[in-house]
Amino acid sequence: MKIAWKEIKKSKSRFIILGSIVFLVSLLTFIISGLANGLSQDNAALIKDMPEGQFYMDEDADETYNLSKINEDTQDKVLKDNKDAAALSIQMGFVNDADDKQQSVAFVTSTDSDLFESVGEGEIILDESLKEKGIKVGDTLTNNQFSDDFTVKGFVDQKKFSHSPVAYINMENYKEMYRVNEMQLLFVPDQDKAQTIDGLQAFSNKDFLDTIPSYSAEQLSLNMIVWFLVVISGMLFGIFFYMMNVQKIGLYGILKAVGVKTSYLFKMMWSQMILITLIALVFSVALSQGFAMFAPEGMPFHLTIETTVQLSVVFVIIGFIGATLSGIQIKKVEPLQAIQQGEV
Repeated sequence: MKIAWKEIKKSKSRFIILGSIVFLVSLLTFIISGLANGLSQDNAALIKDMPEGQFYMDEDADETYNLSKINEDTQDKVLKDNKDAAALSIQMGFVNDADDKQQSVAFVTSTDSDLFESVGEGEIILDESLKEKGIKVGDTLTNNQFSDDFTVKGFVDQKKFSHSPVAYINMENYKEMYRVNEMQLLFVPDQDKAQTIDGLQAFSNKDFLDTIPSYSAEQLSLNMIVWFLVVISGMLFGIFFYMMNVQKIGLYGILKAVGVKTSYLFKMMWSQMILITLIALVFSVALSQGFAMFAPEGMPFHLTIETTVQLSVVFVIIGFIGATLSGIQIKKVEPLQAIQQGEV
């Protein structure tokens, strides 16, 4: 470690450049990861906040929840056999506020369950983001498909679906609005293995999220960018240390000639890599965690400590792999040949 540190001080401009690049790449990765998580919450917080379990929809719905219809007899049997189960429906729509301004919402209704808000006929419970639109408890809202008015009963925290605030309504009101009698989905919590139910297809929480077109498309593209940046950081480490090693062939030959083991040279290179990476990560983590304070209002940014730690570990591992691959030439160095070449 002492030799590694001496070399860093001697060639500090090179290592500062490497550290700066790692800092910028990791900072960009953390920010994009935070945006991906934020969009995920904004798109499907309603589903992500539910306990692990199994969703069931009509197998003829082609994995499209809003085309699904659950047979009433099947629904009654599943609810009877699973006391914590619930039948639910989700449909995109809108409400008109007191100023007759349309607000896009995702209407949600369910059978009696602790997993969803209990709403009486003519009442509505909204995601708190609609407070920013001027809606208050007690306000009257209308919908062109509903013959009566909705009275705002209260608000809930962070309940979104398909980037729209959730609006919980009574089942009878939902059936009147959408002219249906069947519910779209069944959910059975705390069920690791799906039951076989005639006419229904089962989905885990994660699999159900993937049936939401906007969710899967967003997450796939953003996660691809994150992992491309991680791979690029590994390539940068490999290229940097490869060039460093080429310039030090003669030095490595002399060190091997005086009895320094190859493993020691690798340890020296790994020490430099870890030190540079950790310093760069400390700064990028600090700035990315504070990014939410400076992000534009309304930007969905959500970077958890768990995600930050995971990405940091991945960066260290990728850096280790990149540096190690570039150092394979150290093992091939023959002392006499390297000394004859001289140090470049």
